[in-house]
Amino acid sequence: MLGAERRSQIMSEVRRNGAASVVDLATALGVSEMTVRRDIEQLATEGLIDRVRGGATTPRLPDRAELGFPNQARRLLAEKRAIARRAAILVEPGMSVGLSGGTTTWTLAQELRAIPELTIVTNSLPVADVFARPDRADEPYTQTVVLTGGVRTPSDALVGPVAVRAIESLHCDVVFLGVRGIDLQAGLTTSNLLEAETNRAFVGAGRRSVVLADHSKWGAVGLTTIVDLREVDHLVMDDDVTEDVETTLRAQFAEVWLAPVASDSSDDDHTDA
Repeated sequence: MLGAERRSQIMSEVRRNGAASVVDLATALGVSEMTVRRDIEQLATEGLIDRVRGGATTPRLPDRAELGFPNQARRLLAEKRAIARRAAILVEPGMSVGLSGGTTTWTLAQELRAIPELTIVTNSLPVADVFARPDRADEPYTQTVVLTGGVRTPSDALVGPVAVRAIESLHCDVVFLGVRGIDLQAGLTTSNLLEAETNRAFVGAGRRSVVLADHSKWGAVGLTTIVDLREVDHLVMDDDVTEDVETTLRAQFAEVWLAPVASDSSDDDHTDA
């Protein structure tokens, strides 16, 4: 069994039960306890599980203030880039596009800069800054940015009643939503109550709604629910999931795209847990 497949099975077992012991994992996988410990250490370094004495548990979701936007943006960078490139296929010149706050939507924004005549609706200051000016003086500036007002969060998103009212008055061809977790019972979740309301407004404002989430979001649960899984149209995730997880996701979303990340592995940065 390849190491990647073995670690994927470890993650699935931990997420299914909330925790797993080294002894049980070694028995189930037919490998040594030392091998399991090394796999757990690598997964914990990547922030996909939490290492505890004798085994592993599902990761605690840190507050965004703990990580900070720059550190969040570096975490699972190759996965986010793969997701962004795949999601950008949904955007055509002249569209109105909603982008919620989050590092994956920020990564998508960088892909969208090359598409002309877009109207970008966002509550994210980092996303708005991506479209603030061309890279070169001779590069044409063709995007229009609509930035909502609101209360600023530690991750530089604008949330609250002002943001909600601004978004509710608009109509987007497609909206892209970043989330803190995807769970069968809890749905799409976030750790900020006001952000949940704002993201809910984004879903309502889009003719089509698309969730952008790396594989670590599966099975994670934030403080509050944004919407149920079936209330959005499309999921774009990286392909580092088991067949069982893929089957489950396809049963919940009308459309699921799994973006391959193998070609991006060299520029990934897992320094942030």
